[in-house]
Amino acid sequence: MAENRQKVFGVFLATISVFIWGITFVNTKYLLRDFSSLEILFFRFLMAYAGLWILHPRAEKIQAGDNIFFALAGLSGVVLYQLSENIAIHFTSASNVSVLVSICPLFTAIVSQIFLKEKHVSLFFVIGFCAAIFGVALVCFNGSSLSFNPRGDFLALFAAICWGFYSMFVSILNKRNYNKICVTRRVFFFAVVIMLPIVFFGWKISFQGGSETSRAAGDFFQSLYFCLDPKVNAARFSKILNWGNLIFLGVFASGLCFTTWSKACQIFGTVKVTCALYLIPIVTAAFAFFALGEKVTLLSGAGTAITIVGLFLSEKRG
Repeated sequence: MAENRQKVFGVFLATISVFIWGITFVNTKYLLRDFSSLEILFFRFLMAYAGLWILHPRAEKIQAGDNIFFALAGLSGVVLYQLSENIAIHFTSASNVSVLVSICPLFTAIVSQIFLKEKHVSLFFVIGFCAAIFGVALVCFNGSSLSFNPRGDFLALFAAICWGFYSMFVSILNKRNYNKICVTRRVFFFAVVIMLPIVFFGWKISFQGGSETSRAAGDFFQSLYFCLDPKVNAARFSKILNWGNLIFLGVFASGLCFTTWSKACQIFGTVKVTCALYLIPIVTAAFAFFALGEKVTLLSGAGTAITIVGLFLSEKRG
């Protein structure tokens, strides 16, 4: 009975994480009107780090050798994953990115099998993987014009690969039985530290010539732009919706959800609980339709359905 209650609790935690993460694509798309991808990432996780200290104002003794896993988790799951995802949303629709990133479970299983020697790749996995990739291809060619956006699409796929490595590091840390809030907070600490050189680079872009220099350097470098202009910051931070979206991304989507996700991974196992990510595209598409007015075409709808079916099939055993 206690074990069943624990599993129900794990399902509840995973559901909360997936529901909130599904909305984050819409929040990020809105914030990109006033902030760069890097700025959203930095403010979001700095806010999350501070929030976790308020929630749990106690430190935990960490084995010195484990700091490398915290740093790698911060690099892969926060800096590389979130930054790639934010930049991808800048180039394509929130719905597209959510579907492309939803293949995280495939890369999680592959990484776990290669590095942790866990058995996940089977015939069903291969069939499901092929189906999911076909669905992803349809999403990439979203719209009646069959336009392909390599910048946004490939960045989203790269983010999914990064999440696979992040899941592996989380799996390793879960075996240490640290407090989940302390684990998440320490991951965010290393992520913010790793971001500081990138922030300095983004500030130098704006300092040397403002946004015009950033645009001349290309759209990608524009995503790394970091503004320190008091007038610009006063204007964009005076908007209530900007604060609301940043608080939602920092406190709930980062501080809360990374903690609940880590606990759910401990209960079910990293690869199994990652299956819950399959539902993110559905949540995102619904919110993007109502909040951003993004249309769901027949092609993208079919691609989404095929991707989700392929992902579920890849988890079938026997």
